[in-house]
Amino acid sequence: MEQQPELSADVPRAWDRPVVTVPTLTFLSLIGGQFPSFSTQANVYAIGTGGALVWLGLANRVPRRPVPHRLRSGAGWWLVPVLVFGVFEASTFMLGSRDDFPTFSKIADPLLDDPLVRSVAYFGWLSAFWGLVRR
Repeated sequence: MEQQPELSADVPRAWDRPVVTVPTLTFLSLIGGQFPSFSTQANVYAIGTGGALVWLGLANRVPRRPVPHRLRSGAGWWLVPVLVFGVFEASTFMLGSRDDFPTFSKIADPLLDDPLVRSVAYFGWLSAFWGLVRR
């Protein structure tokens, strides 16, 4: 008896369109933005939504976008701001975040006090994660 091949996710699904996914991610980010930063509710919600996206990615239930065979020549330049950000954040964290030389996360705290800004940041996080799930 032959085994059936795994369910392929190459078939386009009706719910996997921007007209469906963008409002869904917007709704989820508006909910997530209402929780106070670093509260138990916010942490449980972030772990729950992140866990659901990880499950979708690992379960092969989402159609995959083709991966480029080779990166473009300018793609390496995207690493420069990421590395600069990482070096500054790590050095200020290790030296201790002070008012005269704060970490980027300490600078962002006053901005993230507003639920609308927190929702926009949450939407960016969900959108990036959704892009990773689709790869």
